[in-house]
Formats: sequence, structure tokens, C-alpha cells
Amino acid sequence: MFEKIAAAPADPILGLTEEFKKDTRSDKINLGVGVFKTEDGKTPILNCVKKAEKRILESENTKSYLSIAGVPGFDKLVQDLIFSAKSDVVASSRARTVQAPGGTGALRIGGDFIHQQNVSSTIWISDPTWANHMKVFGAAGLKIERYKYYNKETHSFDLQAALDSLKAAKPGDTVLFHGCCHNPTGSDPSAEEWETLGKFTAEHGLLPFFDFAYQGFSKGLEEDAAGVRTFEKYHKEFIVANSFSKNFGLYNERIGGLTVVCANSGDADKAFSQMKIAVRANFSNPPAHGGKIVAEVLSDPELKKEWEDEVKAMRDRILDMRKLFVEKLKAEGIDWGFIVKQNGMFSFTGLTPEQVDKIKADCGVYCVRNGRINVAGISTKNVDALVKAIKHVLA
Repeated sequence: MFEKIAAAPADPILGLTEEFKKDTRSDKINLGVGVFKTEDGKTPILNCVKKAEKRILESENTKSYLSIAGVPGFDKLVQDLIFSAKSDVVASSRARTVQAPGGTGALRIGGDFIHQQNVSSTIWISDPTWANHMKVFGAAGLKIERYKYYNKETHSFDLQAALDSLKAAKPGDTVLFHGCCHNPTGSDPSAEEWETLGKFTAEHGLLPFFDFAYQGFSKGLEEDAAGVRTFEKYHKEFIVANSFSKNFGLYNERIGGLTVVCANSGDADKAFSQMKIAVRANFSNPPAHGGKIVAEVLSDPELKKEWEDEVKAMRDRILDMRKLFVEKLKAEGIDWGFIVKQNGMFSFTGLTPEQVDKIKADCGVYCVRNGRINVAGISTKNVDALVKAIKHVLA
């Protein structure tokens, strides 16, 4: 029976990595996959993570299953990080969190939850967005609509275009927002624009769903939560899927969380019971190690401070590379100053698919065909070659 199955196309990002590995050129540059890299091109294990792992390994005495919701205490720590311990959401016990295998797992559990409970039948997703969003929510059974997000002329978020698109959304529809560091554009709403979006979605009866994968990689851990926290003022109900892949460097541990915020604690308990059913049907209960690391670090003041410092160091390196890249381009007569204004690991360069193909074939520079680059893949060692390659394809 299996001979009837057609081969699927390669994943646009993970497939690019496989192609990069096969390239024999010594000066090749990988700006495709979204992982943080040091100056030497390594994706490091954070010092605070190493210390937490040592403690866990020394004290661990069982490999028995976790509960459906995950590591004890993980939920409260996640909520404090996203909303702050002093927020009304936390103080009034209106939120419930389940541990998930990465941010992707959290998104899928959220999609299953709103579909199975008839909360929404349609989810509105920004155009452009992370390609896997459509696959995850489509597989969960939701109808997908798109809202305009990015202005190619100004290289920035287009609030009016987004609002005009979302006027077509019906009350009860879900709207997916990137909490910060929009993937792939790197362009986020301003504080005032978050306020406008919060009011608009509340007035139109829409359910906000935040994909919050990069907290700490834009302005800071507290500052990057501004969008989510702004919506607290206008919405009694919303959903947040967060990831610790980036800000903890726990890419292969697959650790994230899904948090559902309700109008009151009683509603939250009922929602929690259904969230756990969605988890049970997908992966039964989550893997332990990543959740234990996060809980160990966030619950220990000394480790948490070290983690905050390490997140800042990663954020500063990304910003330094943005500035250096723009300066080098400017010296060659190319004005890409918008890259400094964008946030997080990604930038939308404006390169066309044809130019992306050419820069890969001629110069060994790998990036996603929509022109997205991972700024964290730039270093002082490869920036000159990168600028030369860009000048080559723009000529």
C-alpha cells in the first residue's frame, strides 16, 4: 500500500539545513535555521543550564511519568515570567498552564483545545508568518485566514493594514499574534499599537492567541512581555504558547508551555480539565528533563540572575551583529538601516526568491526563500563575505 505515497517536499527551513551540510564549500554561511550562535558559530549550553542539570542528575531518583500537566511548580513559574507575579491574572488564579514539548507542541495543544471545545472554528494568522503555523493549526482542524502584517516599503509592521484585514473576522474567531520578535520579519507593534490591537480585538469579540517564543531576545524579559500584558487590560480570556528553546538554549529538549487565561478561577479549572485531555490525546504527558531545568533555574534566585545575564548577552550579541552588518553594507553603498530597527534573531531582507537562490548557488549563503535571515548566524568572521555576496546579487 505504501508505494502509492508521494514524496513530500522538504521543509523550507530544516531542509535548507540538510542542503547546507552537503555543501562542500569552506566559506559557506548558514542564515537559515533559527538558532542562536556564538561568534564561533556554536549553539552553546547556558552556564545556568549546566548547573541546573548537575543538581537534577545528583538528586534525581526516578524516571517515572510526570503528571499530564508536567513538572510540579512549572506552571506558576511560567505564569510569573509571562505576566509577572503581581499581575491580576496570577493573583486571582485565572490562568492554567500545561507543559508541552516545545513551543510547537504548545501551539498544537492550544489549537486542539479551541477546536475541540468549539471555542473557535477559525484562526487568523499574520501574512507573513512562520511557515509551520499553518500546518499546526490546520492539523488541529481550524480554518485558517490571513491578515496583512508587513509593509515592504517601510520594512515595518503595518497597523492599518492589519486592522483592515481583521475587520472581516467574526466574533469568536481566534487571532494569532507573535508576542515579540516577529518571525520572519523581526518587526513588532509599538506600545501604542499593542494598545490599539488590544482594544480592537476586544471590541470585535476576538480571542487573542500569542505565540511567545522569543521572550528576552528583543528589549528584555520584562519589556518583551508588553504585548501580552497590554492585552490583559482588555481581555478576560486569551491564550499564550511560550517556548524555552531560544531564551534557555534548550532547543533539543523541546520545552514549552500552554497557558489559558479565563475570566475567573472556576472557568480556569474547567478549561484546565479539557487542556489535560488534549495533552493526553497527543503525547499523554510531557518529557521531564527540559521542564526540570527551567523550574530549577527560575525557582533559584542565583541561577535565575545568571540566566537573565546570559539572555542579555545573547540579545546584545544579536544587536551588535545587526549594527555591524548595516555599517558594512553602508560602506558598500547599500542602505539596509531598517535591519537595526527590527527585533530578535530574524530580519526580512527584501531579497527575492530568485536572489536567494542566486546567493546560495554563487556564494554559499543559505537563507529562507522569502528573504528571512537569522542575524545570529552573522559573525565578525563571515560578515565581509556576506556583504560581498549581497552586493553580488543586488548588482
